Amino acid sequence: MPRTPRLFVISGPSGAGKGTLLSQVLRQRPDLGLTVSATTRNPRPGEVDGVSYHFLGEDEFSRLVAEGAFLEWANVHGHRYGTLRSEVDDRLARGSSVVLEIDPQGAFNVRRIYPDAVLVFIEPPSMELLEQRLRARGTEDEASIGLRLSNARLEMARAHEYDARVVNDELEAAAARLADTIDSFEKNGGNSQDGSD
Repeated sequence: MPRTPRLFVISGPSGAGKGTLLSQVLRQRPDLGLTVSATTRNPRPGEVDGVSYHFLGEDEFSRLVAEGAFLEWANVHGHRYGTLRSEVDDRLARGSSVVLEIDPQGAFNVRRIYPDAVLVFIEPPSMELLEQRLRARGTEDEASIGLRLSNARLEMARAHEYDARVVNDELEAAAARLADTIDSFEKNGGNSQDGSD
């Protein structure tokens, strides 16, 4: 069955494992276009500009906002993050489905501009496991972890507003469910599977 190019928005709380899941799916589906978000936060160890994120200064980010260059942008955990319109439009125009990995606030902003976007919520098996994952990163102080956990509770309360939900319990199984969800929406609008357990 032919695939219809779609815009997929993958979001969920910080520490839910969105990036790890997407990496698994992209190994199976290299044809999917993954956009690179822009951010004003500093790179973490191992992150590469233009690959992990477009790392921008506050002034440059503000200039792009004023020019209308962003599909969406939001202030998250004290830093700004955004998706450049050009990254999405170019890939869709070439007939490729596009995957955005963004925070829930941004997901609903995208839905306003692209009503046909497919919103997929990645959720942890439990808040306890989410906290363990955040602490295991070793990149956040206590105040930041507390803020991320508080935000996670609010974000998870809106999970029912998404088109599909995938619990990231076991990596391989969760990646397979996410790939099946994407496949289902490309082939038949998501009617055969919703990706949830």
